Amino acid sequence: MRAFGQILKIETRLYLRDPTTLLSTIALPTVVLVVLGVIPAARRPDPQFDGQSFIAYFAPSLLVVTLAMVGVNVLPTVLATYRERGVLRRLRTTPASPAALLAAQLVLALGGIVVSALLVVVLARVAFGVPLPARPLGFAAAFVLGTAALLALGLLVAAVARTTKAAQGLAVPVFLVTMFFGGVYVPRFILPDLLVRIGDYTPPGVQALLDAWTGTTPQASHLAIMALVAVTAGAAAAKLFRWE
Repeated sequence: MRAFGQILKIETRLYLRDPTTLLSTIALPTVVLVVLGVIPAARRPDPQFDGQSFIAYFAPSLLVVTLAMVGVNVLPTVLATYRERGVLRRLRTTPASPAALLAAQLVLALGGIVVSALLVVVLARVAFGVPLPARPLGFAAAFVLGTAALLALGLLVAAVARTTKAAQGLAVPVFLVTMFFGGVYVPRFILPDLLVRIGDYTPPGVQALLDAWTGTTPQASHLAIMALVAVTAGAAAAKLFRWE
């Protein structure tokens, strides 16, 4: 336990010293929220969004940004880099096992995700009058399962990628798919209905987040798919993962 604490402290320092990672995983969604929030039309209720403003409709997609960046971009790249440089191999000869490093990376990933999500939710409410999630328990369930699904996919990428470049190459298509179907690149109301339905079941399940935020109970099928992805990808990652 002491070894894990030391590794977590070191990894936290490295994390905080990387402004690029901090900006892309924590600050970027908040910056996008502010940019949209200063547009008057984005704050007005619109019948197209069931009386919501565009910024309220788009807020769950801002959460996808952090989840995608951390889960399928930063996490697998860091682990693959440590493997390529022999860090994981050397840790096996010390009291601080590679598993402790993996646990520390997951703790940092979850911490960054939670901080970013809180910033978006609180700032949206305080600065732009976006209501807080109307179904907090449903929102928490959707957020946790969506996060677990993307982190599991990221671990799977890290498990099969032997080098940093390989991890980045594998992560890019997963990242692009997540961002597209999560409504980040193109707002979901513009997409054809088929693509919207596919996006409902693509991690992290943005429709479940939107439903819970606006007062509708998330569909069980949406949550079940996120849980299935998390378990399946996580099990595959555990089986395929190599420390060197």
